Amino acid sequence: MRRYIFFILSLFLLLPACAQSEHYQARISQFAAMRDIDSTDIVMLGNALTEYAGDWNVLLSWHHVRNRGIAGDDAEGMYRRIRPILNGRPKAIFLMAGGQDIIEGRTVEQAFNASVALIALIRHSSPHTKLFVESNLPIWENNQELLKGKMQMMAQLNVRLRHYCEKHHIAYINLFRSFVRRGTNEMRRELTQDGFLLTPFGYKLWAFEIKKYLFSF
Repeated sequence: MRRYIFFILSLFLLLPACAQSEHYQARISQFAAMRDIDSTDIVMLGNALTEYAGDWNVLLSWHHVRNRGIAGDDAEGMYRRIRPILNGRPKAIFLMAGGQDIIEGRTVEQAFNASVALIALIRHSSPHTKLFVESNLPIWENNQELLKGKMQMMAQLNVRLRHYCEKHHIAYINLFRSFVRRGTNEMRRELTQDGFLLTPFGYKLWAFEIKKYLFSF
């Protein structure tokens, strides 16, 4: 029964943001009701994986960390909603983008181009914001149709993002290598509930990997 619940929940979380507009709009409304982003803030930007971390201040044992994840959001969706974030000139942004595009059926090239457009907008609009591009996390296909054939594509996208960041002197955090089973591109089983969503241990590992970067600015 528990595995069935995780499966149904994951189907919801993997849907494009436009297909779950009620949830998407609810999140946007929540953000609008909160205090504005400002230069003291660190923003976590991404999809379901970011949103369902909950309070990143608790996870990271830090302050002024703002969760701006929306389940199902892709790179284009983040591009459309990022203006209120950039207007506040946050201290830092930790960005995970492109993986949702792959899950939705786009090619590696399309996911990469959408992610690069978002990265370029952040750098142009808020040049003093420290940008950290996080690799997308691996998945475990686990017989789920939405994830089928996507493991290798996720790895390929990360390689392209890493090369882009190195070329343009952007901080890149390779989470992927810590989350995969050795010798594969598959998510370690103990880190995922269903092949996509993370376990509490998965979130602890994520926090451990990025917390060291908080001391760099």
